[in-house]
Amino acid sequence: MKILPLITLSAKTYSFPMGFPVGYAEVFFPNPFLHTLTLLGLLRNLVFFLFHLLGLSDFLETEVAWPEPRPSDAAKPPSISAVLIRDLLPLAKFGDSDASARENGCACAVCLFEFSEEEEIRCMRNCNHIFHRTCVDRWIDHDHKTCPLCRTPFVPDDMLDDYNQRLWAASGVNDFYTDYTSSF
Repeated sequence: MKILPLITLSAKTYSFPMGFPVGYAEVFFPNPFLHTLTLLGLLRNLVFFLFHLLGLSDFLETEVAWPEPRPSDAAKPPSISAVLIRDLLPLAKFGDSDASARENGCACAVCLFEFSEEEEIRCMRNCNHIFHRTCVDRWIDHDHKTCPLCRTPFVPDDMLDDYNQRLWAASGVNDFYTDYTSSF
């Protein structure tokens, strides 16, 4: 008595005219399995049709129910460096910006939407690129410290010492260091 496998896999390799080999696997399913799947699909469609005719289609849940996000997935507060960078970058209305900024950038490079007159924008100090406030703040919240378009650092070289001192003071490490050295 010969036993037939339920799933047969075979791999074939062919060559294109350029000489590169191409391999793929073919999957063969037994006919009774395919007929069963087709019958189940037809029964499902029949049930949906009957519920629709009877006016009970509201009771069928056809959309996928996604689980609620866990509390650990909730939005985290921005880091200290993100808050300091936000304070460093000027915030303005697009309508209040100068004409050269309006001509050079009419769309945000992050979201690709055009600026409107009443929208808040942030102008980068080093490269003068402009972005929607929400777009660049989200970028900063992911702990990026460079322009999303040209990767120029947000903090100019002449302000780097001030930024580092403010970051050091806000981190609370300075207090720990003075407490540690005074105990000797």
